[in-house]
Amino acid sequence: MLAAPASADNHIVDRDAFLDALNRAGIAYADNNPDLTAQLGERVCPMLVEPGKNFAQVATTVADNGINPGLAAFFTGIAIQMYCPQMMGSIGNGTFLNMLRDQNVPGMPGLNGLLGG
Repeated sequence: MLAAPASADNHIVDRDAFLDALNRAGIAYADNNPDLTAQLGERVCPMLVEPGKNFAQVATTVADNGINPGLAAFFTGIAIQMYCPQMMGSIGNGTFLNMLRDQNVPGMPGLNGLLGG
C-alpha cells in the first residue's frame, strides 16, 4: 500500500476537533445541534471574503445562527483558526484579502481570479 501524498495546501479539519475546541472554550452548540454548529463553522471563512464583510459582521451572522451573542466572536475566531489559519494574522489589520491572493483556501475555489490575482 502506498500512502497518499501530503499537501501543504490541504488544511482539513475534523468536525469533531472543531466541536471539541468549542467545548473547551465553553461555547454551546447552535440550537444544541452539533451538525449545524460544525456547518456554521465551515461557513465562516467563505463569509469573511464576501464583498463588504468584516470580522464583526461575520460574528453577528454567527450569533444570528444560534451562537450566544457574547461568544460569537470567540466562535468566529476558533473557526478561523481551525478552517483558515492563514487568515489569523491579517484579520485585525484588514489586509486578509490582499494576503489571500496567493493562498489556496479550502472551500473558496477561484479566489485568485476573483481578487484579480
